[in-house]
Amino acid sequence: MKKEHLSHFDIAGFTYYDGALAFKDLRIGTKLRLKLDQENKYDPRAVAIYYEDHKLGYVPRSENRIFYKLFSVGLQKFVEARIQRIAKDAHPENQISVVVHLVK
Repeated sequence: MKKEHLSHFDIAGFTYYDGALAFKDLRIGTKLRLKLDQENKYDPRAVAIYYEDHKLGYVPRSENRIFYKLFSVGLQKFVEARIQRIAKDAHPENQISVVVHLVK
């Protein structure tokens, strides 16, 4: 499998969704699912982040443009997101870092 780095970021909005419910199950390397949130009234390019059925938050607005474009043309199967860092003592908005690769 060939990988190319796309982005890395902390999950935005982690404290507002299911982050606390899923936190104990999250590990470095855990695969996450990214999904367009077309009904988001605050950001038309919003990309939500999920672990299993738990919505963890969003790709930060400063990083979501590339994902919006890729997903809008059906290329989400080539995007892989994984947990890169867990900092349980950090501010909740900085506890989980994600790395995203383009994979082939």
